[in-house]
Amino acid sequence: MSPTIPDPLPRRRLGPLSVPALGLGCMGMSEFYGEADPDEAMATLRRALEIGIDFLDTSDIYGLGHNEELVGRLIAERGRDAVTVATKFGIRRTGSGYERTIDNSPDYARAACEASLRRLGVERIDLYYVHRVEAGRPVEEVMGTLSELVAEGKIAHVGICEPSPATLRRAHAAHPVAAVQCEWSLWTRDPERNGVLDAVREIGAGFVPYSPLGRGFLTGTVTSNAELGEGDFRKANPRFAEDAMAANRAIVDAIGDLAREKDCTPAQLALAWVLAQGEDVVPIPGTKRVRWLEDNAAALGVDLTEDDRARLDAAIPEGAVHGARYTEEGMKGVGV
Repeated sequence: MSPTIPDPLPRRRLGPLSVPALGLGCMGMSEFYGEADPDEAMATLRRALEIGIDFLDTSDIYGLGHNEELVGRLIAERGRDAVTVATKFGIRRTGSGYERTIDNSPDYARAACEASLRRLGVERIDLYYVHRVEAGRPVEEVMGTLSELVAEGKIAHVGICEPSPATLRRAHAAHPVAAVQCEWSLWTRDPERNGVLDAVREIGAGFVPYSPLGRGFLTGTVTSNAELGEGDFRKANPRFAEDAMAANRAIVDAIGDLAREKDCTPAQLALAWVLAQGEDVVPIPGTKRVRWLEDNAAALGVDLTEDDRARLDAAIPEGAVHGARYTEEGMKGVGV
């Protein structure tokens, strides 16, 4: 029988923060994945709350503030207590494209927080991430500023994205880190291999995997670079080059084979694999459409056996993926 959405949704902890076992990444509702429909985006956000997915992930960089404003509209409509909101700072866009600089300076951290509070229409951000770590600047400096913002009641919990294990331990020593966000999926296994996941569990934080569906590739719905529309950043992503996509097709086939046996969609299987990695793991698949939101939520009803997981590991061994995660520009601040 096909999986259904549990009611109520199971909950997990990110350090001291209680959230549903599956969150919602909101980035694509504003940009990066082609044209966005604001009405469909709002319908998706409303449906998420109806299902019980009230952990929403945004950033000041998504749509240059538009994404936070979108989430802010939902909060104004449904009430502050209806949403646990996570947002981020630390990336400054330069020019008209995706070029950016990393800025963790205390002045910028404070100014960015104030701007996010205004756009979200809230007095306190539930989880505030350092979006990328600035090379050459001691992480203790920005954690000191975030600690001040916690004391002032402007943020409740602190997170950090894509740190090195050493940076994470230093950050946590300066101020408790509730959550760490990194890319993690069946085709991006870096956190398991670079020591970050071990460090997260060592300090008692939660782990928030973004792009758990491989930016849509693991769902089997993207078969050619030519299918990607204008404004879709994947057109320039190394893993979505035509030759890489052709080579990576074997990964999708392996997922699809097991999904058919489990009577679920490939997306549900890929998400179930991430969810099975531990009770401290809360993936945030992104979508801008209700149908995919509901499909993703039903992944919580898929049970993977140890044999299922071993089969996937064997089908997608280390080194099987073709193409880098990001362009060189996109890797700025990763693993610092």
